[in-house]
Order: sequence, then C-alpha cells, then structure tokens
Amino acid sequence: MKKQIILASILCLSVIGSFAQIDVKDSSVISAKNLPQFSQFMNGVYNYPAKPRDQFEVGFKLGSFNVNGDVASLPSMGFGVHVRKSFGYVFSARANFTYGNAKGLDWKSRIRNNSNPAWTGYAASSNVFYNYKSQFSDLSVDGIFSLNNIRFHKQSSKFNAYLFAGFGITYYSVNVDAKDASGNNYNFASITGANVYDNRKDVRKQLKNLLDGNYETLAESHSDRPSFTPTTHVGFGVAYKINNKINLAIEDKFTATNDDLLDGQRWYSTNVPTIEFDTYNFFSVGLNINLGAKAVEPLWWINPLDYAYGEIRNPRLMRLPKQVLPDADGDGVTDQFDLEQTPQGCPVDSHGVSKDTDGDGVPDCKDKELVTPTYCQPVDADGVGKCPCIEGCATVVLPPVLTCGQLLGALPNVMFAKNSAKLSDDATRLLAVVADRMRNNPNCKIVVSGYCAGNKHEQQRSWDRVEAITSYLVEKEGVSRDRIIFKYGEEGGDCDTVDIRAANDGEEGLNAVPAPHPNLRKK
Repeated sequence: MKKQIILASILCLSVIGSFAQIDVKDSSVISAKNLPQFSQFMNGVYNYPAKPRDQFEVGFKLGSFNVNGDVASLPSMGFGVHVRKSFGYVFSARANFTYGNAKGLDWKSRIRNNSNPAWTGYAASSNVFYNYKSQFSDLSVDGIFSLNNIRFHKQSSKFNAYLFAGFGITYYSVNVDAKDASGNNYNFASITGANVYDNRKDVRKQLKNLLDGNYETLAESHSDRPSFTPTTHVGFGVAYKINNKINLAIEDKFTATNDDLLDGQRWYSTNVPTIEFDTYNFFSVGLNINLGAKAVEPLWWINPLDYAYGEIRNPRLMRLPKQVLPDADGDGVTDQFDLEQTPQGCPVDSHGVSKDTDGDGVPDCKDKELVTPTYCQPVDADGVGKCPCIEGCATVVLPPVLTCGQLLGALPNVMFAKNSAKLSDDATRLLAVVADRMRNNPNCKIVVSGYCAGNKHEQQRSWDRVEAITSYLVEKEGVSRDRIIFKYGEEGGDCDTVDIRAANDGEEGLNAVPAPHPNLRKK
C-alpha cells in the first residue's frame, strides 16, 4: 500500500509539471528597476523585453561523503542545504552548507610513527592499522553555468545540466579508534594475511570484529592553528523538473584543500612527513524547491529564445508595416473595389465611378455643359445638348477641398465613471454620432486619446478606456480599425475623459497597442 501511495504521488507531481514560459506582457513580475524598460518595450520604442523577477531555489541533498587521503576510505554519508539565485539565463550563484561524516580504515598494517599522538601507546616498532572518523562542516559559495536551457530546436527540456565551481572554508575534527572499551591497546598481531592485496576483504572483516568503533582518541592535528582549511571545489550536476516548483538533482562535488590531516594521518616517506593535501568528494541526490511570489520560475529553466521564436511565428507585439492596397488610377478607391479606371482628376463616387451630375453619359470632368436638361439630351461628346446653352451652363464648379477637421467637425468627448472603463448609454449615443460622421467621410481618420500615466493602475485604466471606445466603434458601428489612431497615457487632460478628434492631414499612429499591465486589468 505504501508503494502504491508513493507511485501515485510521483505520477501526480509529473502530471502537474509543465513548461511555463515568460509572458513578456505581464508587468506583475517586473521589478520597479526594470519598469521603464518594460514600458519602452510595450510602447514599441525598445526592442528588448525587460528581465522578469524570478524565484530562488532552496535545496536539500543527501549522499556519499568520502575523504581521499592517506587512509583508505569507507562508505560514509553526508547531507547539505543550499540557496540558489540566477543572474541571467546561463549564470547563477549558490550558497551551500554541507555536513559530512567520513570514515576510513586501512587493510595494510604500518609501523607506528612517534609523531602521531593517536598511536603513542603502542610500541615504536609495532604495526598498527590506521583508521579514522572525521566530521566536516563546509560553508561554500559557487557559480553555476547552465548548459542546455537555451535551445534552438525545442521549447524546453525537463533536464537541466550544469557545471559549477567555487570556494569556501571547512571546519573538521578527526578521531581514531586506537583503544578497546577497557582503554587497552588493540592486539593487531592477531590480524592475519595483512598487506596482501587478495586478502584485503578478509583483513577488513577481521578488523571489524576487533575494533569497537568508539573512535575515542584524538587524531594528529595542527598545533599552530585550528582545524579550519580553505577549500576550492568543482562539480557537475543534472536536475530533472517534476513541475514548476519542484525538481530532483544528482550532482558530484569534488573539493580540494591545503591540509593533509583530514583523515588524521600525515603522509610519511621513510619516516619523514611530506606534503600531500587531502581532498574529499560529495556525491548526492537532492530535492530542490522554487520559492518566491510574483516571479517566474528560475531563469536557468527558461529558454529565452521562446519569446523571439513565438513572435516570429505568431506576431503579437511585433510592429508590422502598414499594408498598402493598390490604387492604379489614384482616385482613392482601392483596385479591389474600384469599378472603373478613372482619368486623373475626375471626382468619383464610393465605387470609383466618375460622377455624372446630369446623367448625360459624359463625366463631370469632361462635361462642357455640366447640367443638361433631360429634354435637351442626347448630348455630343463634350456633353453639350441640343438646346441653346444658357448663361453659365458650361461653367464647371468643383466643390472646395475640405480638411477632415472641417468635414467631421467638433467630435464629442467621452466621460467615464471614476475607476471604470465601462461605456455608459450616453457614451454609446455619442459614439454613434462619431461613427455616422466617419461613414460620411470615408477618407478621414480620428484620434482617440486617454490621459494620465502616474502609475501602473492609471496607465492600464487609460488603455482600457481607449480600447473600450475603439472596440465599440469597430465591433458595433463597423468602423475600420485602420481609421483610428490609438493613444493612451497622454498628458494634459482629465483622467476620466477620453478625447476624440479628427486626425490632421498626414497624421499617423498605431491603431492597436498591447495592454501595458494586463494582469492588473484581470484582477
């Protein structure tokens, strides 16, 4: 039953797992320091999105801890904890504490040396078997380089491989099992077969039966300094993501020191001590947890190319050039809707057909008799009828060219309730008037301007109000979005009022702008 519960838990954790990529439009995960860059990016004046605030990692690990020294090591255990924080998508830093409890036992006997106080109770010429039990407390800092989160042909991977290196300081204490429970020296002469390689297992078995494992005697130590040693280390690890909060890691950490007494025994060559520094190794399996509110998962799990590839494939924030529709005759009606290729300068209707005021079959731009009575028709090629021409009949009076400001006139402003972006009934009636004027003047654009940008809430509210007006004109009144210039967060106006005016000749602007802080709007 316990096995079934464990398997079910692992399955649930795996199902929960997903690859949550960065939403570059989410302002809630942007720090105050990076908000100016975020605003520039969202407004299209800077190409790079702001770096998001990401979670930090807390890890717990357990594994094999072994000293590589002058005495053969035995299987030993250690555990560690760490806190890790990213500085980018590749590099992160980690602070570690590791505790190790290492043991060692030689299967070869050696002649006791007087300089090691642990064995001073034995005769100078007697053979002993070196052994030790060391306890380590290791504080260290390392830099970590992720190797495979930036991927060109895959969105993400559940595996993250990394290399690390760093430095630290280690405190250690070493004891030796040199006395039996009664405080007497061991009778190592009873051990048979020592120093023969093929007998090493049998020798260790005999020693295990002889030694009581109390490690009651202090090993050799430095007389001039405490048992602290500076360390440097390197390592390699692989983490497996269970979900966006939890991952499992396997890593191996090799640590070098400038101390030869980690195993309580100094190396001797012909009874003369020589310097051969000890090292230790920690091979571990760990559980890592990501912590932090209003932050994305740690950056070493995220592929920074995901946004760029996604934008190329399905543009959302990309500034695309305005589409230019062909108009071969230059009459203001695009070719796909133009029913006639009109000579230059001839006024046309909405279908691109030349205007013919008197309906005599001659367009106004060629008609020498603009208004020919019906009873005087048919007319000749110049549009002149059979009746005598009265005074002024040949004068073609073209209407004056008016600006969009004159054609649309003064457009109404739209008022909103405080902290609201909902259109009132009065506002929709005003927008119906705006839409009607725009339909009567198809070549004119309008500018919709919202105000106030003192903070993120004001910026989002201003955007919401401009978007509400734009969406209503497009979806309810059938106005093309290309004829609306979208502006929000402007200065110099009332925060609860959105101004609508005719666009000046040649004035251009975006007709759709991404929401600056969409998460605030959702909440």
